[in-house]
Amino acid sequence: MNILQIVPELRSGGVERGTVDFAKYLLMQNHGSFVVSAGGSLVADLESAGVKHITLPVHKKSLFSIMRQISALTRILRDEKIDLVHARSRVPAWIAFFACRRIGIPMVTTCHGVYSTHAFSRIMGWGKYVIVISHAVSRHMKESFGVPHHRIRLIHRGVNLKEFNIDSDSKPPKEPQSAIIGIVGRVTPIKGHRVMLKAMARIARVHPDARLWVIGDSPRPRYMDELKLMVRKLDLQNHVEFMGTRQDIPALMSRMSMLVAPAIGEEAFGRVLIEAGACGVPVIASRIGGIVDVIRHGTDGILVPAGDASALAENIIAYLKEPEYAARLAASLRRRVKEEFNDRVMFEKTIGVYRETLERKKILVIKLSALGDVILSTPSFRAVRQQYPQARIVALVERAAYPALKACPYVDDVLSYEKFGKNDVRSILKLGRLLAREQFDISIDLQNNRLSHLMSYLSGAHTRVGYANKRLDLFLNRPVKDLRPVVGPVEHQFQLLDQLGIAHPDIRPELSADRVDEDAIKAFLRENWLGDNQTLVGINPGSSPLWKTKQWPQEAFVELCDALARQNIRVVITGTKDDLPIAEAIARQTRTRPIIAAGRTTVGELIALIRVCKVFVTSDSAPMHIATAVGTPVVAIFGPTDPRRHVAPGRSPISVIRKEVKCSPCYLKKCPIGLICMRQILPDEVLERVVALLHPEEGNARSVEDAPVRAGLDS
Repeated sequence: MNILQIVPELRSGGVERGTVDFAKYLLMQNHGSFVVSAGGSLVADLESAGVKHITLPVHKKSLFSIMRQISALTRILRDEKIDLVHARSRVPAWIAFFACRRIGIPMVTTCHGVYSTHAFSRIMGWGKYVIVISHAVSRHMKESFGVPHHRIRLIHRGVNLKEFNIDSDSKPPKEPQSAIIGIVGRVTPIKGHRVMLKAMARIARVHPDARLWVIGDSPRPRYMDELKLMVRKLDLQNHVEFMGTRQDIPALMSRMSMLVAPAIGEEAFGRVLIEAGACGVPVIASRIGGIVDVIRHGTDGILVPAGDASALAENIIAYLKEPEYAARLAASLRRRVKEEFNDRVMFEKTIGVYRETLERKKILVIKLSALGDVILSTPSFRAVRQQYPQARIVALVERAAYPALKACPYVDDVLSYEKFGKNDVRSILKLGRLLAREQFDISIDLQNNRLSHLMSYLSGAHTRVGYANKRLDLFLNRPVKDLRPVVGPVEHQFQLLDQLGIAHPDIRPELSADRVDEDAIKAFLRENWLGDNQTLVGINPGSSPLWKTKQWPQEAFVELCDALARQNIRVVITGTKDDLPIAEAIARQTRTRPIIAAGRTTVGELIALIRVCKVFVTSDSAPMHIATAVGTPVVAIFGPTDPRRHVAPGRSPISVIRKEVKCSPCYLKKCPIGLICMRQILPDEVLERVVALLHPEEGNARSVEDAPVRAGLDS
């Protein structure tokens, strides 16, 4: 892997030091290792190890500078053939995000702090995976920035065991008269220096020889002046020493009796605690933020309420009074640091996230269409899963089609879209934001209209495949020209899969019934007195409200129901609520009342019902596709539409009935000549096909036709 880390600068600091150490480790593990920053004192250390450093002013927050660096970084990523970018701060992350998107490579971010909820900070949640250094940061990214849990990876900070002398023999407890208390870190209000000074005033009265070392730089000189004034007011001049920035932290820690972290603001982690633990130094810290990930109270150290100077003083005095107890807790923390918080553990987990980023694809498949068309897309989902067995595959469908995929074994998640108006901008933007949060690698647009092309783009996918149809196809970066002649509905989708090198050996649609829906249908059929030995045949007399021309005449269904009843076959009439008047009219005219399921089943229950039918009779409709997908033999009645374009091969026989008339297929939604194509199909002919499918052993091959040529574009 060629990995590029990007940080603002390489001066002093835990993030910067960790970046350098990790860059060197990547090189040792035979990965390409690159770092982009504005430079700093740590560059020499980096380059002496053989890591390539590239200087860019990625620390400047001006919009003009950020725009310039996007182009510069894009050239670097191309020239160095970078596979993945790791951003560790906000300005570099903005630059990396747009550069990565230009050339189609992923970005990973690490959240080293608890960021303000300003819009500028949101970029830290836009990596394909977001590494957090504590549970506190994880909660913050989920609650404040809406980062989904499945995109968050927890990796605690690690300490360099050699630098902090983890393998040295345990040091004897410090004597109370040589008590040195250390507080290490930037001198800022959230670190709790005021609380520590108040506690020190009490400690000095009990232990006159106790000293406090305040180690760290002060980005706010005025705050440092306030602390020095507080020292004078509390008469602590002989007990407190401000030591500034130091490069010999391990040596200083080895002389401490304890380290204190009295933070009053949300601490992201507490790296200094594991450094102290590596040195065998007892610790006392505030019970706040990421500190609780490191210190188990009473086992590895002592936790006190944040801001409570009295509790802090009492526990420091107790440590000094009982050095053996303090040493026992320090030894426990030392063991834990060696096992859990060493830098090698952190490095290997980070490389694991890189591998997951590059190898486990996140794939969006878009099919914003009717139920039947979504069912016909299931072979494509199966093919994608077979090509990418470890991928996270998400389907985007209309709400009405959601039940068709909720039990699909090839899909990890189903997102549904419901349009409330012709130009429902609010819903579109909401869906776009939801997709952007997922950070997809590949988008496969099986719908190919303006909305689906827009959703593909908003998903942020690096690879966006769909048909070049002049319907906002500029949002695609892998457009496919539809040059083939008329092919089946499934094969038409496969042209897009070919663009991605995805094999598709099985073209049969597939549906699974949910156990809850199956149980509901069993109960429904018992209520309607279906005997165990009775044969059940389903009929679907309705059609889409826009396609009344697809309906076989109502009187023909009446004759068919009576003919089936004479052979001791129970009939169940399926359909939506809109089809209920037709179903009731048919039932009233038949001699033997059929079971009416129209308007009384959900889509999931309809799938389960069709699955238990021995044969299903229908026109060109979504239930026809359900039957072919669940393995129920089908008699398909066609008139104004072409079965070559709409019949997919099923998991059981499909018998297509269609009359050759001059005007068919016309694809008219209103027939000017009385639907002669449908009226020429007689009930006896349909009955013959049903019986042939019920009794295939009789070899009545003449009445069973395989579905003709497979389809092309859906109507």
